[in-house]
Amino acid sequence: MKKENKKYLKKEAHYLKAIFQIGKDGVSDNLLEGLDAALTAHELIKIHLLKTVPTEKTTIINQLCTSLNCELIDSIGKMIVLYRKSSKNLYEL
Repeated sequence: MKKENKKYLKKEAHYLKAIFQIGKDGVSDNLLEGLDAALTAHELIKIHLLKTVPTEKTTIINQLCTSLNCELIDSIGKMIVLYRKSSKNLYEL
């Protein structure tokens, strides 16, 4: 993905609310199913990591990106923003 596209998506994600939280259970199959459905519906999603997350943020990001075939747009503090293009093409890239 081009740098300009990531910058655009980062700006769009700024006003989004986190629709998922990852806590003490970490990344489960149930969570992956929900995230997959959310990425298909919205293309761009924000995830909040709770303090109780058992693994490091980078490990979670790698696991999510490989399992869901998506791209990391931004990762600041306890927030992760992921993007996966869908057939709806909600964002003009």
